Amino acid sequence: MPDTAVPDSTGPDSSGSAHSAGPAHPARPAAALPAAVLFDMDGTLVDTEQLWWRTAAELAEELRHPLTDRDAPEVLGQAVEHTAAHLRRVSGTALGEAELAARLGESFAAKVAAETVPRPGALALLAALRDARVPTALVSASPRRVVDLVLSAIGRDWFAVTLAAEDTERTKPAPDPYLAAAQRLGLDPAVCLAVEDTPTGVASATAAGCAVLAVPSTAVPMPRGERITLLASLELADLALLGKLAAAGAVRP
Repeated sequence: MPDTAVPDSTGPDSSGSAHSAGPAHPARPAAALPAAVLFDMDGTLVDTEQLWWRTAAELAEELRHPLTDRDAPEVLGQAVEHTAAHLRRVSGTALGEAELAARLGESFAAKVAAETVPRPGALALLAALRDARVPTALVSASPRRVVDLVLSAIGRDWFAVTLAAEDTERTKPAPDPYLAAAQRLGLDPAVCLAVEDTPTGVASATAAGCAVLAVPSTAVPMPRGERITLLASLELADLALLGKLAAAGAVRP
């Protein structure tokens, strides 16, 4: 059977006139953007999770209970009151939870004021979201005074909404902070992407219905799940990735 000749698309057509070839590939549609990105603060945007561990470790030493890896789930990503209750329970101290919480809060605030450093890639990602007009929220389990110290260091104008521990009845790992952030933005949590660094924060965001980008700041194992994506650093995140993760989360039941 003879070979069939393939017409040259750049040669003359049936009328004898020449025509030019069309584009080799169709234009790609613009990447979808997330409806909003909800950022955790400590350990995610700023390198303060280590400061919090140091704060808890110093008080624990005074209480004669040196912290170990077994204490990490009760410290990292947790609210001041939660860690204070843990230290009181494991040390057997006569000091009350309120006093321990006050001491933790004072020490942590002093460290944050002196040592706040943005995490790699954090400010660049915030700038990209601002330029693309994607709304962002800061969703923290830290006290308001600590949140305000961090905002003074990195800038308040990045965020349309900021929430601290006092702003909801329950804080992380309950879903309340992320539910409140989405509500203030006028959005369904299912179309929002949360960015977290600890299992406590991931639990809060997933319970609220958000898709989650988890960027660990410690060696504590992160939970796994269909709506949880692990990334080594915010330096590897871009708008296309965030949009893809948010869209995938929105269509899952």
